[in-house]
Amino acid sequence: MLLDMDDDGVARIRLNRPDAANGLDVELLRALNDAILTCHSDPRTRVVVLTGEGKNFCAGGDVKTFASKGTALPDYLREATAWLQIATASLLRLKTPVIVGIHGFAAGGGGLGLVCAADIVVAARSARIFSGAVRVGMAPDGGSSVTLAQIVGARKAMELLLFNPTLTAEEAQEIGLVNTVVDDADLEERLLRMARALAVLPPLALAATKRLVWDGIGASVEARLGEEARVVSELSGTPDAREGLAAVIERRPPNYSRA
Repeated sequence: MLLDMDDDGVARIRLNRPDAANGLDVELLRALNDAILTCHSDPRTRVVVLTGEGKNFCAGGDVKTFASKGTALPDYLREATAWLQIATASLLRLKTPVIVGIHGFAAGGGGLGLVCAADIVVAARSARIFSGAVRVGMAPDGGSSVTLAQIVGARKAMELLLFNPTLTAEEAQEIGLVNTVVDDADLEERLLRMARALAVLPPLALAATKRLVWDGIGASVEARLGEEARVVSELSGTPDAREGLAAVIERRPPNYSRA
């Protein structure tokens, strides 16, 4: 995890497992939470910008790590989802605005969950967004079972979570999942320009506005995080989940049971 702060009070958090498409494992999730808590405790922080290193923002959970756990996967996912819950809740509870910049894939409960927990989202044209949980015998997490519906509407959220279409940046903007789409080469410049525009505004007013908006749904989001984690852990012990993970790794269609 990379974290730095500039003179304008813009804190930059970068997911830093580029060789794994910034796939989330326990170690990365712990580091993400530590970075968020550092931003929370540092009085210089005015805005937080979250991005990913390498070719992708975040491909969701690290399926290779998950598959390697075998029958111990439910226990591992209980720990991983606990850290994801903490990180998601911490982003929602930050007093400062959170801007997420996405390029490449923002996928799975982790990638989509982080996008949905942001206050503002800027997408490069290369961005591709999908849930993917059902594809591998899992259920959505990272708060997305609540936040996605609040952002794009219940019917559209159900469609995205059940059918798992891959959205382009423009399609995501059309349904309100992202605020702005820019050329890949302009992503960094746009993120910093927006962050610095927010950084000069009254911090108490920003914090109060963010809290008023999220409190409309925030309590229900945090209340559902535990249930999401329970369901994901339970599903991860099923044959369908093991088959789904194997199919992703082996790049073949899954063969799910019909029982």
